[in-house]
Amino acid sequence: MKKFFATAFLALATCVMVACGGKTNQTDKDMTKLTFNERQAAAMAVIACHEARGDQSSLTGAIHEGFEAGLTANQMKEALSQLYAYTGFPRSLNALGTLKNVMEQRGDVEKGPESSPLPSGYDALKQGTEVQTKLSGQPFNYDFCPAEDYYLKAHLFGDIFARNLLTYADRELVTVSALSGLEGVMPQLTAHVRGALNMGVTDEQLAAIPEALKAVGLESEALRCQAAIAAVKGQPQVVSPSSFPLGQPNDAYAKYFIGQSYLAVLDTVSGLCNVTFEPCCRNNWHIHHAAVQHLVCVSGRGWYQEWGKEPVELKPGTVVTVPAGTKHWHGAAADSWMQHLAYYTDQKATYRTEWLEPVDDEQYNALGR
Repeated sequence: MKKFFATAFLALATCVMVACGGKTNQTDKDMTKLTFNERQAAAMAVIACHEARGDQSSLTGAIHEGFEAGLTANQMKEALSQLYAYTGFPRSLNALGTLKNVMEQRGDVEKGPESSPLPSGYDALKQGTEVQTKLSGQPFNYDFCPAEDYYLKAHLFGDIFARNLLTYADRELVTVSALSGLEGVMPQLTAHVRGALNMGVTDEQLAAIPEALKAVGLESEALRCQAAIAAVKGQPQVVSPSSFPLGQPNDAYAKYFIGQSYLAVLDTVSGLCNVTFEPCCRNNWHIHHAAVQHLVCVSGRGWYQEWGKEPVELKPGTVVTVPAGTKHWHGAAADSWMQHLAYYTDQKATYRTEWLEPVDDEQYNALGR
């Protein structure tokens, strides 16, 4: 059975190579070096992220930029076909269709060389196991599902990574950029940030990925990538847990908070703001005089509590109306970031906020996780 799968995967890889064109690149290259220049790496990062997001309109512009940066059609084709293993066939096929359309629109584009043919007697499982071990930094065996373990080794890290048009470092840049565009895959994103470093991507090249995403307006994707990089490096993680902007550190009110908060003013006319709390962060007890405050939780989990009442758990979609003159506090749960929108109604000319005592650790910890 294993021999059958190995033969099938080798045939699939060969078919992909033939379908992408007849030219081959026989030149040996260092597979642990990024082959893109700075502009090309930025373009490829944006292309991969838009592929993962499924945004074909934005992907079209990114592909045009890729050509302008000097990426070849076959480099982009190789990256987009690789991503089926990370984002699924539907997104990969849609993205390849968009690339095909752009190539037809542009007419004369540089197709570039193809990958070298796989050698006779190529052992996908053996090669893939070696590549996966280097990427992970140690042997990795997914014993819970042996079939999945085989697919990872023989197909993804064997057949696909063996194609030498892109180096291992190139492919990890593509993977990190794509996973940054997906929610709910932080363990995999963090693992591939570590893998990118193991495969030769430098700290500077890795840090350039979120900067490239941020430059085209992919703010939450950039922050997600930065959080994964920070986790790998053991640094504090700062990430907007939703598509709402993180804003700036809320330094003006820091003395009224325990922990770090961030403030993004969304509308200066209405005063609508997005407030982000890191885990364990909460504001002091306080009172809004002569105004009604409204809180709308948009991401994460946290708490709201009025004086003398039981706490209310904040989850996405939870709406809280704080009557004028009510003593209260709000903040994140101990194990989660939390974001809420905040705005006021019935605000009188005499409006002011009266800041009171902190919510002490004993009181806060009694809430649980």
